[in-house]
Amino acid sequence: MLQKKLGQRIAELRRTRQLTQVQLAKAVGCSVEFISLVERGVNAPSVAGLEKFARVLKVEVADLFTFSARRAKPKHRRAA
Repeated sequence: MLQKKLGQRIAELRRTRQLTQVQLAKAVGCSVEFISLVERGVNAPSVAGLEKFARVLKVEVADLFTFSARRAKPKHRRAA
């Protein structure tokens, strides 16, 4: 679950910075395939990799783990 949230956060930050996966991969020094795997939560960067992602995305490493709280939709109850 954490790996998937991290990937979503990296993708969100990448889009906010108007970077393509290709541009991010070049800046971080990895393949586009790896970026795709990370953003889908299939793979995760190493600690050194997290530092590179944070530097390129212009955030602190801790910010990569700052996930927006999504509100669950309330369940509608049937009237009895």
